[in-house]
Amino acid sequence: MACVLLVTFDLMPDGEPGGSVLPEAFAAHGIEARWVRWDDPSVDWAAADLVAVRSTWDYHRRLPAFLAWAREVERVTALLNGAEVFAWNADKAYLTELADVVPTVPTMLLDDTDCAGGLAAALERWGSVVVKPRTGAGGVGVVVVESIDDARLEGLVAGPWIAQPLVSSVRTTGESSVYVFGGVAAAQVDKVAAAGEVRVHELYGGSSRPVALDPERAAVAEGAVRAAATRWGADLAYARVDLMVWEGAWVVSELELIEPGLYLDVDPANADRFATLLAGRLARS
Repeated sequence: MACVLLVTFDLMPDGEPGGSVLPEAFAAHGIEARWVRWDDPSVDWAAADLVAVRSTWDYHRRLPAFLAWAREVERVTALLNGAEVFAWNADKAYLTELADVVPTVPTMLLDDTDCAGGLAAALERWGSVVVKPRTGAGGVGVVVVESIDDARLEGLVAGPWIAQPLVSSVRTTGESSVYVFGGVAAAQVDKVAAAGEVRVHELYGGSSRPVALDPERAAVAEGAVRAAATRWGADLAYARVDLMVWEGAWVVSELELIEPGLYLDVDPANADRFATLLAGRLARS
């Protein structure tokens, strides 16, 4: 029986929310799948046929160690998407590269060499600016400002950062997440923020629901994954592409290639889609 290791971290030993359905979905394909911690020294990575990073939601705090782990795993077995792609995707500067190929939320890079100057330029360009860490997850460290004198800037998390315009549609239309498996858009979850928020995460009062896949959003999402795959010459097994409406069109706000949550508690059908994808890959290997 083929073995797939689903990788998580120590605060979520049973995987992402709704994660119990994943091993069941793999079992239906005759594949053993189990949740393991990425930093558990007892795990025999070489014994796995495939390793799929799923909910390693501490990687942004431990990036050097996480990337070293990924390179070591890749040395002994198949790691989906791969360590090189992880390193690129962990830095939101990738959005400035994608912008040359696919419609993307405008993004400026900020660091401590001239944080004030960069922020002033962003504010002059966009008026209201979202500042977030270049390596971050879950909306942690996101600040919305309209002035360089905003006191919230004193509490910025460690840099470097990106600055983006406040996309006002996130408070009305919301955000869409499109799941791309094997290069093909397969499902969509729409998310809305709580009143006064720009973060759609449930942690901040947001809500999510599965909806029918919209062809326009699917095309943008597939284009983003294709651009990243071309950039790295990589076979990107799975991705989640977050989209917002900017200047009347759907554009990429995030491309998640490391550990994109499948929202299994919202759309359990993603478990079978994911298991079917990996079963097909194992059959061809």
